[in-house]
Amino acid sequence: MFTRISVPTPFQVGAVNAYIAGRTVVDPGPDSEEAWSRLLEALEARGLAPGDVEQVLVTHPHPDHFGLAKRFRTAGANVLASVDAEPIMAEFAARLEYEQSYFVDFFERCGTSRETAETVTQLPEAFLAYAESVETDRALDAGDTVTVDDEPLTVDPVDGHSVGEIVFSYDIDGRHEALVGDNVLADITPNPFLQPPAEPGGRRPRVLPAFNDSLRWLREQGHDRFLTGHREPVESPQGRIDDILAAHEQRTSEVSEIVDEGMTTPVEVMTALFGDLPATEYFSGMSEAVGHLDVLEARDRVEKRENGGVFVYERGE
Repeated sequence: MFTRISVPTPFQVGAVNAYIAGRTVVDPGPDSEEAWSRLLEALEARGLAPGDVEQVLVTHPHPDHFGLAKRFRTAGANVLASVDAEPIMAEFAARLEYEQSYFVDFFERCGTSRETAETVTQLPEAFLAYAESVETDRALDAGDTVTVDDEPLTVDPVDGHSVGEIVFSYDIDGRHEALVGDNVLADITPNPFLQPPAEPGGRRPRVLPAFNDSLRWLREQGHDRFLTGHREPVESPQGRIDDILAAHEQRTSEVSEIVDEGMTTPVEVMTALFGDLPATEYFSGMSEAVGHLDVLEARDRVEKRENGGVFVYERGE
């Protein structure tokens, strides 16, 4: 049903996969002239112009996936995204500001200097140029159905890589397939990026434990193929999910061994895992460290407390 279009991005991950079926575009890519030109070429090859696109589906509200949605909406398309992605895409700059404010304080409490925390959280401001805020015409929730090229797609929320990520499942030629965004990738283990509380003052989401649960659920849905947000499709979904869960479990074991050696902060865990990271890799590294500490805490393998305003973890009793 879907044709994959490799769309260039300025980000380290490389090209993003957009998909076209009939008059539907999925995850159009970042708001850049290079990405727009690539999509125009793909549409023209099908005898279509931007104004012929009827709907844009967004798997999750990251700039490399939704950035061009505004251009298609201006040309007349409806934008469809999850109920949790809708407010982020509508006010992306405000969302970034909220995340920056939260993570400056959070990283400092994880053992980072204030200066480093401010530097790391300021880096994503470069994303704003590629993520034009856009209104959502239809907010999607679990169990909703979307019609693409006269075929029904079922919507399911998934956890782990992004707030508001959803997968679109459908049947074609006797196979059960899904568009999975960045929730499962063929040769990259998706980042379980830290997320701030849904509301200021609320509880921080425990992303990696939720990601593991979500992957286990997705593994049981019987898909024969995943169309992914980057690189090649996944031809053996259950096996790939097993590999990702095994990689997560291996890293959790490594973090457990680090904590067993003595009381430690999240920054110390990150450094033990990855060494000295450049500022551009710091958020991913901290997401890994805190994520696996969250898993161990949920299993009562570690205990967290504060020492001088900094989070410290030690072996649980």
